[in-house]
Amino acid sequence: MKELDLLKKDWQKSEASFEQLSEKDIYAMIHKKSSSIVKWILIVSILEFVVLNGIGLLLPDPYNSKYNELHPYLSIAVNLNYFVILGFIYLFFKNYKTISVLNNASILIKHILKTRKIVNYYIYWNIIIGGYIAAFSFIDSWNQSWKESGKIGSIPDHGTAMILPFVFAMLFIMLFIWAFYKLLYGNFLGKLKTNYEELQKIES
Repeated sequence: MKELDLLKKDWQKSEASFEQLSEKDIYAMIHKKSSSIVKWILIVSILEFVVLNGIGLLLPDPYNSKYNELHPYLSIAVNLNYFVILGFIYLFFKNYKTISVLNNASILIKHILKTRKIVNYYIYWNIIIGGYIAAFSFIDSWNQSWKESGKIGSIPDHGTAMILPFVFAMLFIMLFIWAFYKLLYGNFLGKLKTNYEELQKIES
């Protein structure tokens, strides 16, 4: 009986060690995956910034000058957007540097949640500012072309008539931007959510 009891105790100890080792292995795997996901979020956001702004730089300078002259308020919004996006990219970089050196599951959970929130805020910002700039630019350009042809007046003279087209244009463009970012970052957010749920199981 004593030998049997000793064997049971030894087996339980071995089982506990095995479970502890498994949790460490799982954490290491989740940590590595989370770090990789945040790194790719950073890379994609930088590429997105470079490509989208690079398109604008490729346009002839006279076109940009004429656009800024016709749309001064949009130019301010575009310049503001540069600084906001660069701020988000900095936050992505900061999160990546922090997550890559973590060795604590509970802290990793907090930073995964933080990263998901920042990415969602980033998407919301792009939807709102992108929808506003694109819709206003479309309506303003349309109104300007008709004004020059002598068919209608400016937006201030026909503000009420332009409200519905502006709203519909903005909503349509915002929906398009949402779908684009859902496709671009949705997979990353889904994987981070899965990692978060796995870490919750380890901590519970």
